[in-house]
Amino acid sequence: MGKTIHCIIVDDEPMAREILENHLKRIDSVEIIGLCKNAIEAFNLLNTHEVDLIFLDINMPEISGLSFAKSINKNIKVIFTTAYREYAIDGFDLKAVDYLLKPISFERLVQSIEKFKNESIEFRPEDTSDIANEKTDFFFVRSNRKMMKINYADLQYIESLADYVKLFVNNTSIVTRETITSIEAKLPAKEFLRVHRSFIVSIDKIDSYTQEFIEIQNKAIPISRSYKNDVRQRLDNV
Repeated sequence: MGKTIHCIIVDDEPMAREILENHLKRIDSVEIIGLCKNAIEAFNLLNTHEVDLIFLDINMPEISGLSFAKSINKNIKVIFTTAYREYAIDGFDLKAVDYLLKPISFERLVQSIEKFKNESIEFRPEDTSDIANEKTDFFFVRSNRKMMKINYADLQYIESLADYVKLFVNNTSIVTRETITSIEAKLPAKEFLRVHRSFIVSIDKIDSYTQEFIEIQNKAIPISRSYKNDVRQRLDNV
């Protein structure tokens, strides 16, 4: 028998998780490591377990499946699952193994697993140090008619203000017309945290926090009610 495929299921719909779990339990080569209802839970699981494959819903609240997929180790493969056919092109642009349209049949799922196996023949993480080192430590945003380089390590927090966004970098600010959601998609989610519809913070730059605020360089950044549980889970596990 070949190598066991360690996988997780990430979907905010309980019924969708259950259906996929029941299908996967029928496949001997697959071991389900965990079920996650959002990207935060998935991040925590990836930090503590070896995972080969993620079955990932695209349309999830707060952190979408597409944003999550952009931030994980490229050695971990993704099979997107969604009820919306129009997301397929975005999914394949991220070099997903496959794209499954709900409701997912067992036969179609088996095809995806076989496709993953074929793409992963003789593939081992220890043989891919060059691939792992390809991860960049910066991104670009458009500001003042130029593309500005932003180093992740220098970025303190991001604030959305009406029709523009401010990025606070080394105690200076860079203004861009991009949306905060589009910038969030460029960030490594393990290093940055959305705490409010208008704020994203660098976890490394946090000086202190309460249930209501995060403090960075004497700036009190509010934690909104809708993000409070996710913020607490992430910071309590740092």
